Amino acid sequence: MTGTELEANQLSPLQHKTLGLLRRAPDPVVFDTAFVASLRNDVDEAFAGFHERLGDESIFLSKHRIASVLGCEVQHLHDDEFSWSPAVAGGQVAHRAVQLMINWRGDPVPSDVVDEAIARLADDDSSLGDWIEALSEADLADLRGFAVDKLIKFQECFPPLDRRAAPTVESSVRWPADGPIVLSGKVDLTLGRPAGAESRKVIIDLKTGWVSPKHREDLRFYALVETLRSQVPPRKLASFYLDAGEPVVEDVTERTLLTASRRMLDAANAEIELTVEGREAVKRPGTSCRWCPLNTECAEGEAYLAGGDDL
Repeated sequence: MTGTELEANQLSPLQHKTLGLLRRAPDPVVFDTAFVASLRNDVDEAFAGFHERLGDESIFLSKHRIASVLGCEVQHLHDDEFSWSPAVAGGQVAHRAVQLMINWRGDPVPSDVVDEAIARLADDDSSLGDWIEALSEADLADLRGFAVDKLIKFQECFPPLDRRAAPTVESSVRWPADGPIVLSGKVDLTLGRPAGAESRKVIIDLKTGWVSPKHREDLRFYALVETLRSQVPPRKLASFYLDAGEPVVEDVTERTLLTASRRMLDAANAEIELTVEGREAVKRPGTSCRWCPLNTECAEGEAYLAGGDDL
């Protein structure tokens, strides 16, 4: 982003705003190496204690798994079989289209890029590929329309991305390489890369719905995994709400990483207590009651949905 030489009149006001929010400040961001080493050592020590409690079991922690176990534990343990829906699949197609567009030479037409994204996903040997293959022409048209809309909104929100900023879509992060506890995620969009000990990376989540505090927690988890993996924290996090054209941007600080670490360790501890040590799950009514498959048989969930603000 910082290397672009586009003239001011070539960018829309919204693109200017995005560029200003994500641009590097004159002063470089460099984290104390002793702090990063201490953070990683604290996580290593906590994991060692968890490993003893796990025995032969293992746990996999993603942003969704962490949010789930720290929410309603009864819902977390419920075996709810995943199935594709137009909304979820549309998000996957839109993300794949953004990935293609960023790396596409020339000035691509959004509908052409989306068609190519759908074709590639349909060819994948995956449940999503099978789901797309089974769509009727009308349903496929709806899916295409949703993804084209999101891709155009991405273009409206973001200026052309300078290749020197190393824009990367759907970037996987994982730490450690193996072991009974693994932290993993897939970042929608990253810009920049570390220069020595200087933090230059920006981690961005592209959102199509409403603002939720959980989105900021998700990004902080990504920042933590990136820090543990590369030992250089990212400098900035952004949840970008495409429908509203509004980003929620946060500078990464030591406090950000410490908070994310504590939240992740709390989730790991709860996961072990529930799935290995057999602790009884705790009901925690909340917004997830709206789509919980147990809400019709859960008194607490029904009460929340009837007047949740009082709970």
